[in-house]
Amino acid sequence: MAYFRELPDLEYQSPLPGRNSSLDYVRAKNLFKRVKIRDDLQKIFTIFNKYTIFDGARPDTVAEALYENAEFDWVVLISAGILNVRDEWPLSNYDLYNYSYEKYGDDLNSTRFYETIEVRDIDGRLILPAGKVVDANFTIPDPINKSQNLQQSKVIVAINNYEYEVRKNEAKRNIYVLKPEYLPSLLTDIRKIMVYTESSQYVDSKLIKTSNTRVKSP
Repeated sequence: MAYFRELPDLEYQSPLPGRNSSLDYVRAKNLFKRVKIRDDLQKIFTIFNKYTIFDGARPDTVAEALYENAEFDWVVLISAGILNVRDEWPLSNYDLYNYSYEKYGDDLNSTRFYETIEVRDIDGRLILPAGKVVDANFTIPDPINKSQNLQQSKVIVAINNYEYEVRKNEAKRNIYVLKPEYLPSLLTDIRKIMVYTESSQYVDSKLIKTSNTRVKSP
């Protein structure tokens, strides 16, 4: 991921068992420097587009489609507010089925819960909204013949485990992405904040050196 090239470096005392002395340092990327879209900018929808992740797409393929560069996959992720790709990016249909079968086994098609179906009276007025989770024996009075209840098949529907996982996965497909014309400004801003100011640990604008706890002051 090209994101790591944007991070500044730090040197810290070597934890390696094969170090030559207590003065040895290891140079690494400073992962404590993390990039996110400013909260105030996330509310400005004119700089974002709504995007639907198609089946099998990855952050790098989305970046290639949007910014003509797969290395901007990290821009796709931070625009969408995704921190954990494994849990927050939608699985392909093939992977979702395998994941679900591994999770539920023979209970894959077992009922997980029941939800309501939309019901209206003869005048088109809403009596019961769809999508409310209810018990298996839930019913309501018939809006036409109030002396009896509606058949349960006209009021509720069973949702099985696989349908539940599909719904969760589909909900991950709709994200917001930074419009391509704002990408240069984002990169400029990030490179401005990814520099160090002078301090006791300062080496240069892209490197700090942490204290060495193995070296004791006289």
